Amino acid sequence: MNQKRVPWLEKYRPNQLDDIVGNDAVIEKFKIFSRTGNIPNFILSGPPGIGKTTTILCLAHQLLGDHFKDAVLELNASNERGIDVVRNKIKMFAQSRMTLEPHQHKIVILDEADSMTDGAQQALRRTMEIFSTTTRFALACNTSEKIIEPIQSRCAVIRFGKLPDEKIAQKLIEICKKEQLDYDEEGIEAIVFTAQGDLRQAINNLQSVADGYDGKITSVNVFKICDEPHPLYIKEMFKLCLEEKFDSAYAIVANLCNLGYSADDIIANILRVCKRYPMPEYLKLEFIREIGFTQLRIHQGIHSPIQFAGLIARLVKKQKIMANH
Repeated sequence: MNQKRVPWLEKYRPNQLDDIVGNDAVIEKFKIFSRTGNIPNFILSGPPGIGKTTTILCLAHQLLGDHFKDAVLELNASNERGIDVVRNKIKMFAQSRMTLEPHQHKIVILDEADSMTDGAQQALRRTMEIFSTTTRFALACNTSEKIIEPIQSRCAVIRFGKLPDEKIAQKLIEICKKEQLDYDEEGIEAIVFTAQGDLRQAINNLQSVADGYDGKITSVNVFKICDEPHPLYIKEMFKLCLEEKFDSAYAIVANLCNLGYSADDIIANILRVCKRYPMPEYLKLEFIREIGFTQLRIHQGIHSPIQFAGLIARLVKKQKIMANH
């Protein structure tokens, strides 16, 4: 495959545990597993795009070496979620004979394992029992609560957290330098802002902006490609709320609605900007509370611009009360 056409997600996917970004304490545990070779069954739980599958693949590479290709079965359980997959593909793989070193095991990696049906999970539990001497199972999922208790009790549950913004920014700058992109600090910050702790999303957005704007990574280009309201509009809205100018503040949000941005995107960005906006802590907590209530109503399907008018009226009122105390 032409190296230029390889998605950057694959091009820059780590092969060693040392290269994985973030979740340092968790990665240290996996480094210990890679040295001892004695690994349990795993449930890797956490939000998308933070390195769960990559971590287990790196561990498998380090444990199995040249046997990796034959001794690892990787399935996406959201596509292949029924009992037949467990009975056919997984059981057949676990039964197959393979010459490995004494300390090595075959590894089955199930991505999106929380999508599996209850029947498939029950069948998997039995397969895990029967082939426990030769095969280890790694289940990656967003929420471990959807995995049945008998499987949870047979696995070490390892929780991954969202990646810190600084770590994502470092990785993006590293890729920009390798790809010789023309980037600035605001452009990187904009990609980090849109990614919300998801490194996979960040790298995808970076490649999209680089392809769409001839390698120029600026905040304006990022928000055009990602099709999200620019935080500068939201910051201006908060400034006007703190100055108690309801009409001007509402005009900004009404304009974003008229530009075609969804109510969900607008309210999500209002919340993210509010968390970082410089204002007294008490007032910020009150603002976040009101934004949260509005976000709940929008998620319930009430998308009318009147929701935003009501929100801004309440924010201006909170500021007035604060100013009078």
